[in-house]
Amino acid sequence: DYSMAAGKISKERKKAINKLDAAVTMELVPLKLEAASFHTRLVMLEEREWNEYGKEHVSFEVKTNPNTEMGPIHKVASGGELARITLALKVILANAYAMPTVIFDEVDAGIGGATAAAVGDRLSHLAKDSQVLVVTHSPQVAARGNTHFQISKTVNKTGNITQVGELSGNIRTEEIARMLSGAKITKEARAAATSLLASND
Repeated sequence: DYSMAAGKISKERKKAINKLDAAVTMELVPLKLEAASFHTRLVMLEEREWNEYGKEHVSFEVKTNPNTEMGPIHKVASGGELARITLALKVILANAYAMPTVIFDEVDAGIGGATAAAVGDRLSHLAKDSQVLVVTHSPQVAARGNTHFQISKTVNKTGNITQVGELSGNIRTEEIARMLSGAKITKEARAAATSLLASND
């Protein structure tokens, strides 16, 4: 009975793999990973290792450059690449399954410029069908949000206090400008922040 049930799981996995690999690889292109490819591999287990998940181990592999070997994601991908591969997976899974809320914690880690803008664009695309919550330090990503909250921490004698406040109007623009320029906000940063926010309208 176990072998029959595990065999059905294996058959379904093999049917799904090609679709998943093609969809994720295609999703990596707009995330500035044009040369990358995603691959799912099934590794048969010894009988003593069979478990409730079946007779095989599922391994996710990636190749990020044309002249490199395919390998496990955690060994091949850099921090920024890993964040974007995760985003691609969540976009594909959100299209396949109803995901009312998707949360990303610093999905823009290790990237900037045009790549960060591309990540912001894909997050905005995902937000058309799901509620997307993003924790970010990237102005390009933050500017694509419809609603902004600032998280701040203060320390006093009784301990740490974390505060969350919604930003709107000019305060929203000022915060994006601060993310662009640092402690001292310049008029150039304000103009850039206005432009970034306008591109999301």
